[in-house]
Amino acid sequence: MSDRLDAQFAFLMEADKLKQVLRATTLADGSRPENSGEHSWHLALYALVLADQAGPGVSIDRVIRMLILHDLVEIDVGDVPIHSANGAAHGSDETRAAEAAAAERIFGLLPDDIGHDLRALWEEFEAAETPDAIFAKSLDRVQPVLHNLASGGGSWTDYNVTADQIEARVGQKVARGAPRLWDFVRTRLRAYFPDI
Repeated sequence: MSDRLDAQFAFLMEADKLKQVLRATTLADGSRPENSGEHSWHLALYALVLADQAGPGVSIDRVIRMLILHDLVEIDVGDVPIHSANGAAHGSDETRAAEAAAAERIFGLLPDDIGHDLRALWEEFEAAETPDAIFAKSLDRVQPVLHNLASGGGSWTDYNVTADQIEARVGQKVARGAPRLWDFVRTRLRAYFPDI
């Protein structure tokens, strides 16, 4: 019993490091960068509040679990912003390999039964093939958009983001899992991207 609790608490203490990973996106008020722990919590709340935007058969409980876990690998890899000069690294083979190694290490801290289940949820989110993961990925893409809208353009200004980049890197993912949500957000984006 003691070994199991040692492992569980080792994982939980490691997860605390996610609060130290700063993201390119700021808080909605623009006062400071958001950290990845805050982002994960906020996305879980998005799933709870926007559950009515999910497609048929989506389990919001599973979506929330994925969103709480999805960025833990950033403890090792850091945040790779999709619009930065290094945005090509987002989703690259090199980044995916680094994230897989981080997942192996971090989820490997847990007892096998828990670690296996949580790693499987993380992998499902990354693959974005199930209805739950597709919806979770949509929320992950839309939350930074709303922060940028609230903060006067935020990281879009910093990274000279174009309408085409928003459509390709964000819009397609959001529309795939939450089309009504993308329609709603897209109208608000026209203040910054008239061609969208």
